Amino acid sequence: MNIEQIRHPFTDIFPGDLSNNPMQRNTPKVLFATTKPAGFDAPELIAFNETLSEEIGLGPYKNQDLDFLVGNHLPGNVKTYATAYAGHQFGNWAGQLGDGRAILAGEIINKNGRKTEIQWKGAGATPYSRHADGRAVLRSSVREYLMSEAMYHLGVPTTRALSLALTGEDVVRDMMYNGNPQLEKGAVVIRTAESFLRFGHFELLSAQREYNTLEDLADFTIENYYPEITTDGIQKYKDFFEKICTRTADLMVEWFRVGFVHGVMNTDNMSVLGLTIDYGPYSMMDEYDLNFTPNTTDLPGRRYAFGKQGQISQWNLWQLANALHPLIKDDKFLEDTLNHYGTYFWEAHDQMLCRKFGFDELLESDEEFFTNWQGLMQELQLDYTLFFNQLEKLNTESDFQSLFADIVYIPLDNRKLKKLEDFAGKYEARLTTNTISREESLALMKHSNPKFTLRNYLLYECIEEISTGKTEMLEKLTRALENPYEELYPEFSVKRPSTYDDTTGCSTLSCSS
Repeated sequence: MNIEQIRHPFTDIFPGDLSNNPMQRNTPKVLFATTKPAGFDAPELIAFNETLSEEIGLGPYKNQDLDFLVGNHLPGNVKTYATAYAGHQFGNWAGQLGDGRAILAGEIINKNGRKTEIQWKGAGATPYSRHADGRAVLRSSVREYLMSEAMYHLGVPTTRALSLALTGEDVVRDMMYNGNPQLEKGAVVIRTAESFLRFGHFELLSAQREYNTLEDLADFTIENYYPEITTDGIQKYKDFFEKICTRTADLMVEWFRVGFVHGVMNTDNMSVLGLTIDYGPYSMMDEYDLNFTPNTTDLPGRRYAFGKQGQISQWNLWQLANALHPLIKDDKFLEDTLNHYGTYFWEAHDQMLCRKFGFDELLESDEEFFTNWQGLMQELQLDYTLFFNQLEKLNTESDFQSLFADIVYIPLDNRKLKKLEDFAGKYEARLTTNTISREESLALMKHSNPKFTLRNYLLYECIEEISTGKTEMLEKLTRALENPYEELYPEFSVKRPSTYDDTTGCSTLSCSS
């Protein structure tokens, strides 16, 4: 890899703590602290994303690159640092936070001018680790490496993963926070993004009343990541906030399209570029449930449940609006923009559902159709991904028992079959209002509905296998996630086996990593 071209525009512009002191502490009035990766004596590469490496300008992997991938023996041009931010966690102001397990190497620009930030996750403590060790364990690292790439290939805006490596050391974690700590294998992921800037970076500066630096950060973000904004003065920051709102709404719609549940939508886990960021206790949807949350820490309130993600994203944008208020200074504009967010989100959401069902346009009557469909999905516990796959096969001769029996999580009796049949009749009637052919309708569905999603039980099996030193399933899942709209492996396109219904680390997860 060519790592000699890494640069550090963020640290060159903003004030930081340059003491190289890794001790965990508050760092008021600064946006970053230089800190070094811990270093590991016996690392082992598990996976390297050759395609991504070529795309971002690092080139092919060489054996000596492993040292860089785990943060050992860095070249002199790399100045490593962690950033400070704040945030609201589970609805409560948490004060200063920051990159507790993430250390930035800097930014690389490829031959086409594309900028990409490179960041280690799990490479050691930073001043923002809050009395933690800054390490990551194998299970969480595998989950981030695979799911970020799965989301990318699904067409969902996301951070991406360059490499996955074992550190050679064991890390103590209490997976379910129940007083049962265990030794687990440590690992490091290198993740990439156009930028890792979060809502929380702006919240921190605003809370500290560092308004000049807040303005500098907004200008930096606009210049580097929103070049389409060409206005000046207050209008520039208004346009900036509107575009963040639009990108965030579009991201939430994509999450709903593929059935992704983030699990911990704190404001510090929200990207100002509208990317999916921080893959912790997430899950792809198995049985459809608007109240589903994969995060045990989110119980019993289910603040971050699947069906609440649009609402929570709006709440998070309110907090960003408060942070940007010193620059925008227009309460009515912010209120109107956030009120419009709900309108925009639901229209985009329903347009997305139209494409999933193969409808060429949104009709006024579709709101009732979608509501009835949601009720059916919840009552019958139908598998979200597989339902749409089977819907593509539906015709007037369909045997509902054979078509849907293998995608429900409860037995199908005659009453439930009748409900499915009634829905199918309404669906067929709705299709007749299309102005496109059935072939064109099916093309819409096939483009919108993946055949493969990276379910938690598959990740669980993959992590168990890697723990024994094998990587066959990892390689197979990688091929599947790179082609999610094809059924490369029919054995992966099935509902979650009942044996995993109550398996810790599969059906339920915590924030522990």
